Amino acid sequence: MSQFFTRSRKIVAIGRNYADHAKELGNAIPKEPFFFLKPPSSLVASPGTVEIPKDVEVHHEVELAVIIGTGGRDIPASKALDHVAGYAVAFDLTARNVQDEAKRDRLPWTKAKGFDTFAPIGKFIPKEQVNDPSSLRLWCTVDGQVRQQGPTSDMIHPVSALISFASSIVTLQPDDIILTGTPSGVGAVTPGQILKGGLEAPDGQGGWKTLDEIEFECVRRPGDGRYGW
Repeated sequence: MSQFFTRSRKIVAIGRNYADHAKELGNAIPKEPFFFLKPPSSLVASPGTVEIPKDVEVHHEVELAVIIGTGGRDIPASKALDHVAGYAVAFDLTARNVQDEAKRDRLPWTKAKGFDTFAPIGKFIPKEQVNDPSSLRLWCTVDGQVRQQGPTSDMIHPVSALISFASSIVTLQPDDIILTGTPSGVGAVTPGQILKGGLEAPDGQGGWKTLDEIEFECVRRPGDGRYGW
């Protein structure tokens, strides 16, 4: 597995960075980026399995992941892409019912976002293979049915702005991962289903070429499934 998978010290996950996704969950479109953190222990490599805890409604959110190469603090947007080592396709899995409870009680989202295997991710794609991170396309299928599909040009805040904003709050370090938000179409996955995601780039002839495709089997989390208290 690529170096970033074992060396990442934090996962910075951007929320509500696609307008249609914010609307489908009844959320306001943020005026500036906002983020939460997922633990590196939530990473799982493709092909692999994702664990669905008992009594938890898990939703898929396919995303472009940015892998930091050169760390920094207060990085200007004009220099932000110089700090990128590469990209990957990933999922920000969300325990939606747990998140809804946290939002209702105005509590952090960590429990909803931080379960083991809740950050499935693909291979490292060197930035030299991506001419423009705003010209890519993401897709997600569950048991072969298309659930999500959308261009990264639909991001409210582009990759350079996300890096700049995040680094104004937390110092970014080499191999850190930034998840950049998800297109609309999120939905539930259950044990026994196959979750797939893909990242595509223009092929220069009016079509698309695959940069990576990831696959995960959804299984019941081992044990009695109890989480928290």
